[in-house]
Amino acid sequence: MSLPKINTPEYRLTIPSTDEEIRYRPFLVKEEKLLLIAQETGTDKATYDAIRNIITSCCLDPVDINKLPLFDMEYIFLNIRAKSVGESVKLKVKCPDDKETEVEIVVDLTKINVEMDENHDARIQLTDNIGVLMTYPNFATVSQQQNMEEGKETEQLFEMISSCMFQVWEGEETHDAMDYSAKDKREFLESLDHQQFE
Repeated sequence: MSLPKINTPEYRLTIPSTDEEIRYRPFLVKEEKLLLIAQETGTDKATYDAIRNIITSCCLDPVDINKLPLFDMEYIFLNIRAKSVGESVKLKVKCPDDKETEVEIVVDLTKINVEMDENHDARIQLTDNIGVLMTYPNFATVSQQQNMEEGKETEQLFEMISSCMFQVWEGEETHDAMDYSAKDKREFLESLDHQQFE
């Protein structure tokens, strides 16, 4: 005779960047264990890997975690965490007045939303006829950055920007960034002046 299985509730949420509705369940002890191991490891990579695995396990509909923008991934995880452990969390924050005094606050995770600015435009006009279309950083992009050596923040910045380049246009001609090497994209970025890069 086998031990009984406990049914878990099912919830729904809308992914902010796509407006796609997905179903999910709270995480179980086996997934919570992943978070505890990541916390013991103390690295960002371990934390992101644990979050990725939890989202993959707890989402009842297919979600390509590697392609999701980071803000979608974090939003999904917060919702899973809220239904798993509790809808509020106690945090200690430093007072903005003296930047020393710590105050405990309670944050209601169900009130956290991703705000999408209607005026946001992923196109960046660099000159009168040259521009770049960017994508949001996603889990795959961040995973690549985790493998870089410590103290290489500038390199990470350039790698992140070039990884997020989707298209470059010049007048009517469009260049898909995926058709170009990392070296080509890096040379393009390095050819920008300060104002264009900003």
